Amino acid sequence: MVVDDHPMWREGVARDLAEAGHQVVASCGEGRQAVRVVAAARPDVVVLDLQLPDVSGVEVIRGLRAAWPQVRVLMLSASGEQQGVLDAVKAGATGYLLKSAALAEFLDAVRRTAAGEPVFTPGLAGLVLGEYRRLAAAGGPEPGQDTAPRLTERETEVLRLVAKGMSYKQIAERLGLSHRTVQNHVQNTLGKLQLHNRVELTRYAIERGLDE
Repeated sequence: MVVDDHPMWREGVARDLAEAGHQVVASCGEGRQAVRVVAAARPDVVVLDLQLPDVSGVEVIRGLRAAWPQVRVLMLSASGEQQGVLDAVKAGATGYLLKSAALAEFLDAVRRTAAGEPVFTPGLAGLVLGEYRRLAAAGGPEPGQDTAPRLTERETEVLRLVAKGMSYKQIAERLGLSHRTVQNHVQNTLGKLQLHNRVELTRYAIERGLDE
């Protein structure tokens, strides 16, 4: 689903996605409309502009996830302002891409977002990880208070590489596993920890010092 208030841009993005083999199930020009239709449209990915005329993109993310919890949101914005990026990720966005991105980069970001991988315009990934480290330092769990479910040795190994910002492909190559096996380990870990996406998983890992 594509959500952007500029008709020509919205139609262009939808056309690029369709030509690349993706099914565009809906397109909207306003945030409230997107929240209303998301459960019926049931998209895997919502490509969302941060600046909308009726409500902020951050509010839309929260509304989308409340209405259709399994949705993954890829922000596509003209603004790379740091606070906007952090607010979007904290609200539940899986990735954040600038509108200046090349078409191939955008289509790759959509595919990776659908797979649950956090995708960021170069330079923004470090910003997000830095913020998670700051939050972890400010309010991480006290020693002895961690009652999280026990992960297997392999799940912990994969989690440690996720925290370092590595893609599924890179993790698979590092550990000599298939891409599908790495995905399965991540999904199992998400289920055990009751987390929703790799962004939340990265924060969890950083809070526990697994990114060192």
